[in-house]
Amino acid sequence: MNKLYLVGFLIAFFFLRVDGTVRFANYYQNHMVLQRAPQRAIVWGYVEDFNAPIVLTMNRKIYRTRSSSSAIDRTGESIWSVTLDAQSEEGPFSIDVHQPLPNGTIVTITLHDVLFGDVWICSGQSNMTFAVRNMFNGSIEIENADKYPKIRLFTASRQQSSTPEEELLAIALPWSVASADSVGSPYTSAVCWLYGRMVQEELDGRPIGLVHTSWGGTAVELWSPPQVLKDCGISRNSRVTIEEDNQLDIVLNNTVLYNAMIHPFTRMVIKGALWYQGEANVNFNRDKYKCTFSKMIQYWRSIWHERTTSNTDSTFPFGFVQLSTREATGNVIGGFPWIRWHQTFDVGYVPNDVLPNVFMATAMDLRDDKGGIHPRNKLDVGYRLSRSGLAIAYNLTNIPYQGPIIVDFSIIPHTHQIQVMYSDKISRGVHLRNTNGFEICCIAEDVCKSNETVWVTAPASEIKGSPLSISLTIPSPCISKKLFGYRYLWRETPCAYKEAAVYNIEDQDIPAAPYIHFF
Repeated sequence: MNKLYLVGFLIAFFFLRVDGTVRFANYYQNHMVLQRAPQRAIVWGYVEDFNAPIVLTMNRKIYRTRSSSSAIDRTGESIWSVTLDAQSEEGPFSIDVHQPLPNGTIVTITLHDVLFGDVWICSGQSNMTFAVRNMFNGSIEIENADKYPKIRLFTASRQQSSTPEEELLAIALPWSVASADSVGSPYTSAVCWLYGRMVQEELDGRPIGLVHTSWGGTAVELWSPPQVLKDCGISRNSRVTIEEDNQLDIVLNNTVLYNAMIHPFTRMVIKGALWYQGEANVNFNRDKYKCTFSKMIQYWRSIWHERTTSNTDSTFPFGFVQLSTREATGNVIGGFPWIRWHQTFDVGYVPNDVLPNVFMATAMDLRDDKGGIHPRNKLDVGYRLSRSGLAIAYNLTNIPYQGPIIVDFSIIPHTHQIQVMYSDKISRGVHLRNTNGFEICCIAEDVCKSNETVWVTAPASEIKGSPLSISLTIPSPCISKKLFGYRYLWRETPCAYKEAAVYNIEDQDIPAAPYIHFF
């Protein structure tokens, strides 16, 4: 036997591939995206033996570890985990994991076509679930999908669990390269896809991993760790929720979707999260949404940070979509304005001082008469959310991403006019598209806060020579009376399609958010 043949024989024997005990966690798959530098991605999985030696090789680097000394979860297996060096190269790479066996053989498992880029979690209820193929111009997105091979898609199945799971109970869409088939899948979220596509276009084609995990009709409490419920004074009692297809009633306890559909991902390093939810809380714990939403973000961040050994940022970027609309008349106030307000932690805009690194897209001017609570124009939602993400998560400058923000009010002397002043840090000017949507209240403050019907319309107009101010005409019932309140777009459906009153003059597709203020 010549030496070359002998060496080849020994290598083949040494790395014999057999059905062994070592495996990857089930959402670590071919074609996936791992988090790029400066963060250090984590690869993990299971092995049947405790304290088993594991060797991982990638990009000419060898990593050695041992599996845990006891079973971690219901599988009865031991968990192994490897933290990679920070990767600036995007790949694609293959990742080999080897387990030496007592008989001298080595079991090898491999991930192929792994890219390093930014990983985003996309979660919420039915407007996040809403598929690309159901949106306006969805066929165009699907047709063009193969132009974005460095966007990779993954969707978790709808599952619930009474205890936190280490890996997913089921998978709806395995990691897939963007294509007509994957983007056209019923499991690919329109908002998630559009955000990823639009961000990638601004980042020179950086790989983007989009992990979609949502369930229609679900309240924020279901997605929250138990600490959120405790901090916000909410019990863990059951409640009935309706599936988004309206075909089945399912009883879900609080936290069960966090356990099954969020917690498994908290061992994977991510860039940030996107959220589109709130409709289910319009009439359920509405007044606690400021607490539950902010606490959910805080605990997601702290748990991810801890479970990825500080490799996921403790204040990772968190983007969300403000509630859109529902009924068509424009006369109903209801709970929608309050959820929109609580989504900004009762400030009216984000980022703000309550939580860092939070960004949003407004959507209350995207009324779709046929779509009802599920507006089919997701292109504008994706655009607005991507502008915010580029500005906040990626620190890109010169990108308008917010509507004008109010900084002050004053009575214009010798007139029946109120001057509303906007921040010069957000926009060079205010684009006043129409005069509607402004209201004031001149009854006692407690009445203004408790009675929706005492507010009166205050039409707006431009102030010449003052690009960052508008004036409101004080209606006759309030002339010479003290003003107690101001509100803007305070309706379930506050305006016709793209007919809000105030937009950013530098990007007239970005409206000012709803606002309420008590003097």
